[in-house]
Amino acid sequence: MASAPHPDWKPLLEELEKRRVVAMASGGPERVAREHKNGRSTARERILKLVDEGTFLEVGTFVTTPTKDGSLLGSTYVCGLCEIDGRPVAIGAEDYSVEGGGTGVHLPRYKGGWTGFIEEFALGYRIPLVLLINGVGGSVILQEAIGYPELQAAKSTYPMFDIMDYVPVLTAVLGPTAGSSAARAHLSHFSVMAKDNGCLFAGGPPVVKQALGLDIDKFALGGVDVHVRTSGIIDNQVANEDEALATLRRVFAYLPDNVGQRPAALSKWSANDQEEILAIVSPSARRVYDAQALLRCIADTDSFFEIAPDYGRSVRTGLGRIEGHVVGLIASDNRFLAGSLDVASSLKQMKFVDLCDRFHIPIAYFADVPGFLVGPKAEEAGVLKFGAMALRAIQKAKVPVYTVQVRRSYGLGGVATGSANPMSLRLCWPSAAWGDMPIEGGVEAAFRAELSAVSPEERPALKEKLTKRFEAQTSVWRAIENFSAEEMIDPRQTRGHLARLVKLFYARPIAGPAS
Repeated sequence: MASAPHPDWKPLLEELEKRRVVAMASGGPERVAREHKNGRSTARERILKLVDEGTFLEVGTFVTTPTKDGSLLGSTYVCGLCEIDGRPVAIGAEDYSVEGGGTGVHLPRYKGGWTGFIEEFALGYRIPLVLLINGVGGSVILQEAIGYPELQAAKSTYPMFDIMDYVPVLTAVLGPTAGSSAARAHLSHFSVMAKDNGCLFAGGPPVVKQALGLDIDKFALGGVDVHVRTSGIIDNQVANEDEALATLRRVFAYLPDNVGQRPAALSKWSANDQEEILAIVSPSARRVYDAQALLRCIADTDSFFEIAPDYGRSVRTGLGRIEGHVVGLIASDNRFLAGSLDVASSLKQMKFVDLCDRFHIPIAYFADVPGFLVGPKAEEAGVLKFGAMALRAIQKAKVPVYTVQVRRSYGLGGVATGSANPMSLRLCWPSAAWGDMPIEGGVEAAFRAELSAVSPEERPALKEKLTKRFEAQTSVWRAIENFSAEEMIDPRQTRGHLARLVKLFYARPIAGPAS
């Protein structure tokens, strides 16, 4: 039988429980009810929905937020240690019911949201970081508690950028989000936004009204149509909060705990019927095909998860598995811009390649690219600048890039589909065609003077003669015969070749400065 507790413990434990009640109440019954009415949960409710049951260990439970009357109010930020699929994770969530989930500028040390304890904790232990974002960033009410304005240039950002080099960072925007919180959502390896409540902006509608005299709805200013489809700040959109949390769990399963590990391989998997490839892809460059269907077919059954499907749609990117091993999958999509690399698709490809390279994920690139997008608007947008960034990322990657040459590969756009890494390989389909540029355009450019010198009636015949001359020289079989590409294969053999190569890479020791 246990001994009776010392009576002096009673008032101390009563105070502890009194403060726990305050903490668990978030912003109080009225504000919590308002969040629920709007289809939003509190920070703790979201965390408990996401993590493995019974694994959340909160840190900073009893931090309070200043109030006008001096009463106790829970923290604007909830954080701690948890497990997802049995793996340790550092997690932080802004509580919009408490002063709009402000970052806690009144505290001598942030709990998280914009640097702070939970990010340092994740970096120190080399465990993944998950951030559930729904906050106003800074707050004049919280700033008042400091008693003086802080010089923004003096604020530390450690370890917000450093952590990206070592562990996966996943973010979800689940409600209105502004300022630093909005920027933090993008500073991640993967981000998702709930369409029903998610929106983010540097300054919300009241700030826009004051600065520009413009009345604008928060979703028109920063909803999914703006930041998932147009700006690309957020990778994926889903219908609601629950789907966003489920998406975080799914993406998490493809990633290792840190750069010192590789993603876990699954022992159970099944393959799709590879005969379908010949039905999905036409060998004719004049016919479009479903690049997403191609990637789904190549990957293990139901394993392909597309990243940023609504942005930069001339390139498809996503994570999948081949014989249980995680692979980064990229494909040109000629349904959009004929598969050309424009600014958006270049930025999308660059970010995805960096993700794969950071966490030791080999890349399979299904190439069918006519080159960089051309035209005055593309030039004004800086297509060469951003295309070169995509090219640099894939050429500098330390993971192998297995280029599957589906059809076209021309110019610098073609260079951006492969890698000189000695582990990389080029697998070509009989439908492939490549060169500095398509023959038709090349003939027009190289023989402009000769074509202009003949009569309009003679011009088509001369052009056809020149084209046939260069067609013989640009046969891909000549290139294969001279080993300018490693192997020509039946498209139905692609998955088998990739499986051998991917498993070879996974058996290789991890090396590199990031680890």
